[in-house]
Amino acid sequence: MNLNSILYEDNHLIAINKKSSEIVQGDRTGDRTMPDTIKSYLKEKYNKPGNVFCGVIHRLDRPTSGVILFARTSKGLERMNKQFRDKETTKTYWAILENKPPQDEGTLSNYVKKNEKQNKSYVTSMDTKGAKKAILHYRLLSSSERYHLVEVKLETGRHHQIRTQFSKIGCCIKGDLKYGAKRSNTDGSICLHSRKIAFNHPTTKKPILIVAPLPENTFWKLFKSIS
Repeated sequence: MNLNSILYEDNHLIAINKKSSEIVQGDRTGDRTMPDTIKSYLKEKYNKPGNVFCGVIHRLDRPTSGVILFARTSKGLERMNKQFRDKETTKTYWAILENKPPQDEGTLSNYVKKNEKQNKSYVTSMDTKGAKKAILHYRLLSSSERYHLVEVKLETGRHHQIRTQFSKIGCCIKGDLKYGAKRSNTDGSICLHSRKIAFNHPTTKKPILIVAPLPENTFWKLFKSIS
């Protein structure tokens, strides 16, 4: 994380434009997490003694990039968690697909279940034990010779939801080998980007919109003109 990746910062919140290589929670790689990096940054910037608070409000998969929000205070974390629970926030994603969706605009509605062992989700039937309803809305923004850019808004927040649902209709996300993409991206990313997040500030209640610039790789550059 560097200073250029900070999209927003105040006394209660900090928003970062996450790179695809960064992790929000610790995993078996033992790599340094984003909260740990943020705590070090805040400790140094504000010369804070002792422990520094950094609360995880929501998560992004490791190979996914884009805006992610953290809380700098327990009050900020509690109030933002409530907004997410009550679906008072709006998250918008951009995804580059290998195949064009059947319609330029549509809704995908499925039941999905997470396989913990594989860390992967599958579309399944409604009566499958542990299955949860997953709904997203998408629209086609642009197409290149080989790839297609869609904007996605989630109605639900299921594990790997966007990746699972687009894979089910034969429109895998570029680079997403886990969900059927033809080949990986050289930087280990998948072409799924958390583009925008809109919410009300936890203390001032003012509406805030944060937009994350696109990654600087070959595939995103195909669509830079519309960003």
